[in-house]
Amino acid sequence: MVRISQSPIHSRLGMVSIPLALILLGSALSPAPAAAQRKPKAEEEAPVFSDYRGIQIGMTTDDVHKKLGRPKEKDDTRDFFAFGDNESLQVVYDAAHKVATVSVDFLSGAADVPAARKVVGSDVEAKADGSMYKMVRYPKAGYWVSYYRGGGDAPMTSVTMQKIE
Repeated sequence: MVRISQSPIHSRLGMVSIPLALILLGSALSPAPAAAQRKPKAEEEAPVFSDYRGIQIGMTTDDVHKKLGRPKEKDDTRDFFAFGDNESLQVVYDAAHKVATVSVDFLSGAADVPAARKVVGSDVEAKADGSMYKMVRYPKAGYWVSYYRGGGDAPMTSVTMQKIE
């Protein structure tokens, strides 16, 4: 019979590696917390931001005009509304004259600029220049929502909802 001797280091590693392997295996196999398992993906959730001033994807041109009045600028495919000097809304219509895009711009100093969490459902990490961007798709609702805030001392914020084609 041949006996293989191990150095003290190999013996210790062998003793440590088996319990360590069992711990790692156990943590890999253990179920995730119940809250994490139940939380659906954003694509399965209802959008956090579903309208702006009552305007929603799919509304008719007439319904938009009833809610907001006469647009500042208008043509067959879009309406442009201004709410003071620091807030504007562009509504784009599809071939059936239904809302396909709602895009709101808030200039620096605008009142009631929504936080990212109120638009895309979570905080958005700022880049080095201070700008932020996030888009979330909601296939069941039929549209996506995006949040953009520029960098600098007087950032513009844009919030957009657009029908998924």
